[in-house]
Amino acid sequence: MTGVPSRAKRQAILDAATAAFLHSGYAASVDEIAATAGVGKQTVYRHFGDKQALFLAAVAAARETGSGPAGADPVTPGDPVADLTRMGSQILATTLSPTVAALHRLTIAELTNHPELSRQWGDGAGPYLTEHLAGYLRRCDEAGLLSVPDPERAARQFAFLVVTEGRTASAYGTRRLTDAQLHTIAAETADLIVRAHRPA
Repeated sequence: MTGVPSRAKRQAILDAATAAFLHSGYAASVDEIAATAGVGKQTVYRHFGDKQALFLAAVAAARETGSGPAGADPVTPGDPVADLTRMGSQILATTLSPTVAALHRLTIAELTNHPELSRQWGDGAGPYLTEHLAGYLRRCDEAGLLSVPDPERAARQFAFLVVTEGRTASAYGTRRLTDAQLHTIAAETADLIVRAHRPA
């Protein structure tokens, strides 16, 4: 890959790493990843430092791919239940996508030996949480549609509820849920959050 821009090399490494981890688990070798990406082993280390950082980067990339582009237009508050249902459905689509769900199961399997791998799963919704969900709840509070004194906490609670319900219902992504099932999970969680933050 001589002459290929650094960003393209980084993406090739991430793609190769994701495929290798899904195929071989965390035991996947950096040599294998480098060979698949068409780069030298030192190039992998130069971009990511070590295998742990590479795994965490692969998880972050998979989650960001499903949650939509960073900097997307903010949602204008309208009907909070309907709006949160759409956002919850987006979170579920990302969380239960085959790649993200498989990487999450792999992380769980490695927790005893590598507890640090759980860092990327703390909030359940990745960058979507702060950039979109918390911002939306803040705007609802400002518009008087909801009473949300702590938008970040409310966003985190919503994400945890919808993600946990989705993972449980799908057996951690091993059983496909219908669109109707996903919508029901998102809608019921949205209704719960809205009722909890309805203005007095």
